[in-house]
Amino acid sequence: MTDRLVAGDTAPDFTLPDQDGVGHSLAALRGRKVIVYFYPAASTPGCTTEACDFRDNMSSLQAAGYEVLGVSKDEQSKLKTFQHEQALTFPLLSDPDLAVHRAYGAYGAWGEKNNYGKVVTGTIRSTIVVDEDGAVQLPLYNVKATGHVASLRKKLGLV
Repeated sequence: MTDRLVAGDTAPDFTLPDQDGVGHSLAALRGRKVIVYFYPAASTPGCTTEACDFRDNMSSLQAAGYEVLGVSKDEQSKLKTFQHEQALTFPLLSDPDLAVHRAYGAYGAWGEKNNYGKVVTGTIRSTIVVDEDGAVQLPLYNVKATGHVASLRKKLGLV
């Protein structure tokens, strides 16, 4: 089982393709603050709510110096459709083998859920804020889709 990240940990570096096949590397964003959020699946009700909430707050997040990266296990074509349908203005990254999810503690035994009497393992809706030096500033796990960005903005002192 991968441990969850804590404040002060070095954020694991990664390079993942976005909805257009363009690679995004955390190392390339050094010097900027980055919000990396993990969500279970594009175009589902909760994930759509969360993504649109990030979209609707993008200008205030960017004004405070934050970049936003959404990460799911979805293939690029599904991410492209999701981005287009919801007019999302930030990269959606594809992590189909879940390696980045696991490195960030956003998948695995922590994600066990009871689904209609069957225990399943899945993505843990998580948000990791990384500072300009690549250290974890704020790790949030098991977040709720609704109201999450408002709560995050408050924790970051942006309200």
